[in-house]
Amino acid sequence: PPSPEVPPAGTMCGILAVLGVGDVSLAKRSRIIELSRRLRHRGPDWSGIHSFEDCYLAHQRLAIVDPTSGDQPLYNEDKTVVVTVNGEIYNHEELKAKLKHHKFQTGSDCEVIAHLYEEYGEEFVDMLDGMFSFVLLDTRDKSFIAARDAIGICPLYMGWGLDGSVWFSSEMKALSDDCERFISFPPGHLYSSKTGGLRRWYNPPWFSESIPSAPYDPLLIRESFEKAVIKRLMTDVPFGVLLSGGLDSSLVASVVSRHLAETKVARQWGNKLHTFCIGLKGSPDLKAAKEVADYLGTVHHELHFTVQEGIDALEEVIYHIETYDVTTIRASTPMFLMSRKIKSLGVKMVLSGEGSDEIFGGYLYFHKAPNKKELHEETCRKIKALHLYDCLRANKATSAWGLEARVPFLDKNFINVAMDLDPECKMIRRDLGRMEKWVLRNAFDDEKKPYLPKHILYRQKEQFSDGVGYSWIDGLKDHANAHVSDSMMTNASFVYPENTPTTKEAYYYRTVFEKFYPKNAARLTVPGGPSVACSTAKAVEWDAAWSKLLDPSGRAALGVHDAAYEEEKAPASVDPVLENAFHPPAHGESTLVKSAVPAAAV
Repeated sequence: PPSPEVPPAGTMCGILAVLGVGDVSLAKRSRIIELSRRLRHRGPDWSGIHSFEDCYLAHQRLAIVDPTSGDQPLYNEDKTVVVTVNGEIYNHEELKAKLKHHKFQTGSDCEVIAHLYEEYGEEFVDMLDGMFSFVLLDTRDKSFIAARDAIGICPLYMGWGLDGSVWFSSEMKALSDDCERFISFPPGHLYSSKTGGLRRWYNPPWFSESIPSAPYDPLLIRESFEKAVIKRLMTDVPFGVLLSGGLDSSLVASVVSRHLAETKVARQWGNKLHTFCIGLKGSPDLKAAKEVADYLGTVHHELHFTVQEGIDALEEVIYHIETYDVTTIRASTPMFLMSRKIKSLGVKMVLSGEGSDEIFGGYLYFHKAPNKKELHEETCRKIKALHLYDCLRANKATSAWGLEARVPFLDKNFINVAMDLDPECKMIRRDLGRMEKWVLRNAFDDEKKPYLPKHILYRQKEQFSDGVGYSWIDGLKDHANAHVSDSMMTNASFVYPENTPTTKEAYYYRTVFEKFYPKNAARLTVPGGPSVACSTAKAVEWDAAWSKLLDPSGRAALGVHDAAYEEEKAPASVDPVLENAFHPPAHGESTLVKSAVPAAAV
């Protein structure tokens, strides 16, 4: 683990860059500042704009590390290279050590990007360990590059103006009105103005989807995850952990509470860990999270919301999250409400458990994976699609209130370790007593110094949108039914020929989305396609019954939740598989830091 003495630095922010503007006027500059203000929620602490001839780099800053200097844009020594960055570079100290003859002006972890570019040219991106999206302008030849982190934890959009300008923005809302066409910038890619195209800089072994064969080493899994968590404690501001009481968020909280005392942040802000959970009163998550918090001895904040408060926030949630995907919206709403309450307590950064279900095949539908090859390919597809679902939700739902979320399961090194495993050990084998994510549970099953109580370590998963309280999804469906008539549904394929909504809930979200983002390009940034219980379209083929039901909730993977096994034993007049798909679950835990999100086949 990195030395706890290292002074960290960093910013989660909003960036907007416009390059090659046709009209260089004061009016254009003020328009760009005005658009940049649409990202102010991401960075309420400071803003800056740098212009060079017909290029503008604007920045809204949330200071997490080195809050007193580190304002952006950042430069190299003679200011010929300008960078605007949204992100955190966890290995900035090691990288600085390689740049001995460079002079650093700030304590910001992101400044290293300008110097790496000077030293290594465009090929330096793979050296960065962290989450980021950035735009770098080299004023010497007026070339520029833009890049996004490996998995797409930080959002980035790219657009083109009619005047020949190229735009980059952290969120769609800052460029959708002024660009003719725009796209979600693909994760793990770099755009270079010199070559005029996108290329993938991230090429890990698992990307090809060929089947790996490394034997299962529980200690390696444990150690690489602990390192991933510890490096994310780089902060100069108060932080906490989002804790739903599910496996993944509980492991994050457990590892943090074990190592907090030895970090610099403990000396600054005290060594009591703060944990946060949200749910409807009496929901499964609240009970599960309190149990974990009591066990770990954290300062636990239990936050409540009502179905009506959630419904009242929907329009704002869709404006911020920039999607009409049903499960993403279901799970983003409680997270959006929780983020506001967390920020009001003075906390600026949280650790969260996204990514584990994708890496380890944790969704309930993985019970139906026919063999290890299919399971492995599906986990690869799920990770590649994360930027469209859980990463998008975790980043934008928190950033809406100037809160930063860090996701240790999506650490570059941890993914390599976990995706190098022979997928046989991720298969769900009731005959061997292996439930979903057994490899992860077993890695943290320490008899001498338990990370978590056994029954929590081996508890079955619920989706986040189910676990915050079962009446939440029912309330959403009722609300949508009141707003969307049958005749609207009949004509849905004419009104919305692309990604036609198939339920009233989906139709309602779509109308709200179209109100804020009416351009065709906007609707194309959201994936579509059949899904059951968060599967990709390809995995729908695993079970013949699934093609009939297509409900994105977790219980739809019928007959795989323990509650459903009980029902199968009883004679039923209705097919229990179908029956179960349309009723929210009646018990169990959920993972706050994880949503029920279907992924489009990538």
